[in-house]
Amino acid sequence: MLKKMMSLKCHLVDYEKVRDEKGARLLFFGRYAGLAGMIDSLWALGKRLDWEGIPNPFSSLKQTYQYPSLEEAEKAVAMVGTKIKEEGLRPSLLPFVCGFVGYGHVSQGAQEIFDLLPHCEIAPKDITTVFNNPARSKNCLYKVVFEEKHTVEPIDPAKHFELQDYYEHPEQYKSIFESYLPFMILLVNGIYWAPGYPRLVTKKGLALLYKNQPAPRLRVIGDITCDIEGSIECTLRSTQPDNPVFVFDPIKDKAAEGYEGKGFVVLAVDNLPCELPIESSVYFGNTLLPFVPKISRADFSKDFKNCGLPPQIKNAVIVYNGRLTPPYKYIEKYF
Repeated sequence: MLKKMMSLKCHLVDYEKVRDEKGARLLFFGRYAGLAGMIDSLWALGKRLDWEGIPNPFSSLKQTYQYPSLEEAEKAVAMVGTKIKEEGLRPSLLPFVCGFVGYGHVSQGAQEIFDLLPHCEIAPKDITTVFNNPARSKNCLYKVVFEEKHTVEPIDPAKHFELQDYYEHPEQYKSIFESYLPFMILLVNGIYWAPGYPRLVTKKGLALLYKNQPAPRLRVIGDITCDIEGSIECTLRSTQPDNPVFVFDPIKDKAAEGYEGKGFVVLAVDNLPCELPIESSVYFGNTLLPFVPKISRADFSKDFKNCGLPPQIKNAVIVYNGRLTPPYKYIEKYF
């Protein structure tokens, strides 16, 4: 596609590359992916528990795109929260622990939805304490937010965790996240991941969990970041809103569509913001609107340097008059 656009002397702008003078992104859909992904994850949990024969308040939820607006979806989640306050959860779901990996826009959006439910936030180190407390409440869910320092540690036992060192030398770290899996019912993944970084959840780890817990507490993994066989190794493929989940069987290392069967339900929709089309579009338009007058006045007959595009937009121009712009020249090596 890129070659064709270049042959036609097109202009190509990747609006998610629009950045300010400090390099911070101005246009991003992470929050909307988080919002939609959390609603869908709760929907998937309701379906899974229904299949297991466990009455639960989440079964009343629909998928995000089936609501006319975000407001209506939030009302539905809030009603679930009211039901939990009034009736509580079944003993087999207690304590209800939901883990959020990451603290950026994706995780923040997901937490916005979860926070509509009655909850108490605890630190990762307190999970076992809550789990072993016989006085735990049936009317309260537990939220745990995991940062990098909670998910990895240096391979060298003599070293201490340092965030920048981890970013620069991920190969010198190993994951410790799977030690938390036995305590969670729902896991929501919202981190950036790249090859070379330790995986959060491995197929081997899930197989071990299944052997140690024939009926694992973990029901649903909402992999909002959706990196195929990435930080969540059992994300074998991406899904679409009309068929959003599959069940991963860690013993057979196979996935089956739907939410029934042996294993863990994985939500891996890779275009979640489209489930909130109105809100995502309004946000996008309002953010881009201040740049439109200067974009319309730009002279595309001139060279890229002197075309008059605002610098924030120039950062996002990949192809100009059929040629790769300087920041994207590296793409030529893939032709």
